Amino acid sequence: MSRFVWRDGQFVDVQTGEAMAIPERSEICMPLIQSDIPEYRSPIDGKMITSRSERREDLKRNNCIEIDPPKRDKVFRTRKWAKGNGGEWDPNHRRATPR
Repeated sequence: MSRFVWRDGQFVDVQTGEAMAIPERSEICMPLIQSDIPEYRSPIDGKMITSRSERREDLKRNNCIEIDPPKRDKVFRTRKWAKGNGGEWDPNHRRATPR
């Protein structure tokens, strides 16, 4: 698998310096470039985390895993919506935060 870097207005192979082949229009045109995360202090051990790689190391070092943000409430006020959305029915349920 090749690694590419941006040089002189194009992506080039790190080892050979050859320009990246441009795929057909039906394929992906460019690799995904994702910005780094904002720095923050680890809530576990207080160390500063300044990159995604440091975040992965922090999680690994402290025996933690990353989780998705909390999902929406799966409790519905109508029986029909609860059944159709795989949730729980509670006629007295109110949303925690108004929309």
